[in-house]
Amino acid sequence: MTDLKIRGLAKAYGPGAAAVLDGLDLTVPGGTLAAVLGPSGCGKTTLLRIIAGFLRADAGTITLGEHTLCGPGVHLPPERRRIGIVPQEGALFPHLSVARNVAFGLAGLDRSARRRRVGEMLDLVGLAGYGDRMPHELSGGQQQRIALARALAPQPQLVLLDEPFNALDSALRTGVRADVRAALRATGATAVLVTHDQQEALSTADLVAVVRHGQVAQCATPEEVYRRPADPWVAGFVGDAVVVAGTADQAVAETPLGRVPLANAAGGLREGLVLLRPEQLRLTDPASAQALGTVREVRFYGHDAMVTVAIDGMTDPVDVRVPGAAPLNPGSRTGLTVAGEATFHPGPV
Repeated sequence: MTDLKIRGLAKAYGPGAAAVLDGLDLTVPGGTLAAVLGPSGCGKTTLLRIIAGFLRADAGTITLGEHTLCGPGVHLPPERRRIGIVPQEGALFPHLSVARNVAFGLAGLDRSARRRRVGEMLDLVGLAGYGDRMPHELSGGQQQRIALARALAPQPQLVLLDEPFNALDSALRTGVRADVRAALRATGATAVLVTHDQQEALSTADLVAVVRHGQVAQCATPEEVYRRPADPWVAGFVGDAVVVAGTADQAVAETPLGRVPLANAAGGLREGLVLLRPEQLRLTDPASAQALGTVREVRFYGHDAMVTVAIDGMTDPVDVRVPGAAPLNPGSRTGLTVAGEATFHPGPV
């Protein structure tokens, strides 16, 4: 298990151009799957290409275990980095069989050792017996599993996954993600998954690094990023957020939704923003509520529904996530209560 450490990574495409990466720092402990999550243009793909060695960084260092991949005066060629890559849509060699695709990076082994290693990898990804097939005979999900087997076959120290599930339909994506995660865990490989899909990052990774303007805005476990976002932008980008103004005193904030306990003590009396998730709000009888409002809209998603409520005394409505079908219709009066703790961020509201 090998740690990946990135320090002060910077990259701009041309003199005078805006920085795509601007002093980015990131540590991925050995054996960990880290998801790099962010909006289009934030630098995710540039980061992946620099780690792989396809691009040169303008500044900063990348180390993989005890080896420096790039730094001042150092740029290790891609083929010497011991990095496996799973690109978008698999990118298998169409003229090679499944077995020969998996064996592509095993040139240093004799024939029997290559055959044995290919068999191990196909078994690992659940496709034993598929070695003689051609890529066009496989489904999209099977092609992605073969691409992973090809990346893992040379026993790389690091695996890079570049939005590998984009081309799959939603029903297939969940199963393939689970298979990929299980295969990575089985080999103990350190891995970096680049994605713009928040659900994918939260459900698949051990660590989530949220990138904004070429820097890591927050890096933590999926639960920490979701429940304790570093700032309002992270809260709004990673899932749905309820943001209200509040006055905090120690571990409680006064808000239009009532008194809300805080996960992070605010110290003395301070104004700022209180961050909650829609599932922390509960529709309740107005007689026992912390706040009152009127239902504006109901959106049904099958497993749950989102109810938009205009709170008395507030300009902007809030969203409430309820399991199954919503119990109210637009125009209904309702009460609201808050469950759990909020995150408080001092500053202008």
